[in-house]
Amino acid sequence: MTTLRIPPHGTTKTALLTLAASLVLFAGRTGAQERITPDAFTYKVVDGVELRADVYRARDDVVRPVVIWLHGGALIMGSRHAPDARILGPLLDDGWVIVSIDYRLAPGTSLPDILQDVVDAHRWVYERGPELFQADSSRIAVMGSSAGGYLTLAMGYLARRRPAALVSFYGYGDLTGAWYSQPTYLQARHVSKAEAFEGVDLGIVTDGRGRERSDLYLYTRQNGLWPELVTGHDPVSDSSYFFPYEPVRNVTGDYPPTLMLHGTADTDVPHAESVRMARELERHGVTHRLITLEGSEHNLRDGDLEQVARAYAEVVPFLDRMVKGRGR
Repeated sequence: MTTLRIPPHGTTKTALLTLAASLVLFAGRTGAQERITPDAFTYKVVDGVELRADVYRARDDVVRPVVIWLHGGALIMGSRHAPDARILGPLLDDGWVIVSIDYRLAPGTSLPDILQDVVDAHRWVYERGPELFQADSSRIAVMGSSAGGYLTLAMGYLARRRPAALVSFYGYGDLTGAWYSQPTYLQARHVSKAEAFEGVDLGIVTDGRGRERSDLYLYTRQNGLWPELVTGHDPVSDSSYFFPYEPVRNVTGDYPPTLMLHGTADTDVPHAESVRMARELERHGVTHRLITLEGSEHNLRDGDLEQVARAYAEVVPFLDRMVKGRGR
């Protein structure tokens, strides 16, 4: 297992400048706004609801490799509208196209259909991307954070055409462990069932921004109900139902090269989830790397900015090695 532990202190002025550059890019650097304003496409329609994809790319006709971005939010919250600026800027600077997609959210949509949305989006990029936004369909990577990291890892075995590489930020490959199926967040503000579901749309939802959905998530964690909410199945009495949807149980020798980043102080998704996934990748001889950030919490927005910058600075070179050499 290739594991890099990044300590909380170090001397990497270049890494700090890389992070600062990506933040400046999104603060309105001269000439950048036109380059990063996305074009929106519909990749799928379900019961009259359009599932959309935002495509970020340079304003030219150059055929470029693609990263599909999968947002986080426990499959309940989140939106395609906020890809991580810390990686979006460097990817654009390196010549990538970024496609940030909708997927339907629980509880109105169950896990198998959520995963199908992601599979369909990947197929759409492969089939329509070359025509619509000059995508190199032979060089497609998938990347996501938290629940988006989970979906990313699932694409390693669910996609009909395997992605060229995967990048998971504080994701997970297990859905039934105690961290998700037993009560947690007991020190946080208590949320009752009535409060949790108040104002929550139980139909098809693709934009999960809003306080009501964060309350629902907190309720599910405080009661160990998240796996049941997103699947309708009990993780204890019906644990085998979850097996086809757990990346950690579905790694094979042809799984794509994978990079994972995870903080040791993550109180939402345990660092051990990425360690467990790395062990499975190692067992099957899959090219992979786990970057461990000492003392960093979920979202990697706290702790030592220098170590976070160093970790993020590893992502583009990894993709360049694993993906850019494959295509035309």
